[in-house]
Amino acid sequence: MAEYNEMSDEVLRERTRALLEEAHPEKCDSVTFRRAQYEHGLAWVHFPEGYGGLGLNPRMNVVVYDEITKHSKVVHHDPGEAIIGIGMGAPVVLTYGTDEMKKRLLPKIFSGEEIWCQLFSEPGAGSDVAGLATSAVRDGDDWILNGQKVWTTLAHISRWGMLIARTDPDVPKHDGLSYFILDMRAPGVEIRPLYQITGEAEFNEVFMTDVRIPNSHMLGKEGQGWRVAITTLMNERVAIGGGGSKKKGGGSAPLIKLWKDRKPGARSAAQEAILRDKVTRCYIENELLRMTSQRARAAQKSGNPGPEGSVSKLAHAESLKRMWEVAMDVMGSDALAFEHGYELRRSTPGIDTPRGLAKYQFLRSRANSIEGGTSEIMRNILGERVLGLPGEPRVDKTVPWKDVPRS
Repeated sequence: MAEYNEMSDEVLRERTRALLEEAHPEKCDSVTFRRAQYEHGLAWVHFPEGYGGLGLNPRMNVVVYDEITKHSKVVHHDPGEAIIGIGMGAPVVLTYGTDEMKKRLLPKIFSGEEIWCQLFSEPGAGSDVAGLATSAVRDGDDWILNGQKVWTTLAHISRWGMLIARTDPDVPKHDGLSYFILDMRAPGVEIRPLYQITGEAEFNEVFMTDVRIPNSHMLGKEGQGWRVAITTLMNERVAIGGGGSKKKGGGSAPLIKLWKDRKPGARSAAQEAILRDKVTRCYIENELLRMTSQRARAAQKSGNPGPEGSVSKLAHAESLKRMWEVAMDVMGSDALAFEHGYELRRSTPGIDTPRGLAKYQFLRSRANSIEGGTSEIMRNILGERVLGLPGEPRVDKTVPWKDVPRS
């Protein structure tokens, strides 16, 4: 078990009130407030002192949030675009980064000033990330990077990318990887949009041609890339699966509103009864998801989660798909038209109606069971690493990567 500093709730509340006296959410913008929150050690209280935390038990983060909401009608939550940096970038930098990296990167991750993306998947290496082909060749104090990544969320607005590349093709695939922090503005980095069925392009493909990365931007040691990547992936799954946190089925609130606003007399009594049962089940699933996420977080044995994060990620993805499908049923024939059309765009326009949101989320939820590891991969992880079931055959595990057949 991780060892944490001791601090009473009241002392932590006093420190939070001191933060509010210096920078109150109602009187300053998000970046200004979150900068101050970091400096006061109240960004991630479980992080070490000097790096946005106080070395406390992660459960104490709730005390800070509670005290802020008690004294402010405005709450500067984690910026939506910063979820990858906050949920994945910060833990991996804290675990493997140098002191210089931590001091340079962590404050702007928390404030949302610098957006991060994850450069793992490739056209020929999705579920089997360790089979990737992007190469990094040492050249003095730099590495020369060549390759392609795909399905890179928010790459087009990112300042930094978490990247795995092959630095040794002569050893088995898991052993020849190294982990880098890539400057997304570096010469040779090209970002192209991938448009989804929603019409937006939050995902991208990224091409890298003779891109130079300083050796100082490597996280961990050469050949440790897979170990560092696992830290990133485990945190990613907790970040994605932690959405069901509101009590009383909070995640299903949009569906409940659609149900209350439905047109009377549009269905028979029997149809109404069946649909009511589906809505009720979605409410129950959201409550179960909230409690599942709590159990997964409680099962963490240190600052970085283990495979238990896959529980909430899997439940979150499948629950969302079912819920938005029920929302379509509630709307009936009105659900057939997507008001926003299929205009190609780089970001989602504001959707201010429950019906518009439901139609968008119905389409967007297809990605929930793919991003961050497919639901099939989550089931494999849970079967092997949580339930202890036999793993699938891996005939290439000890074969040098260069000798593994590839399409």
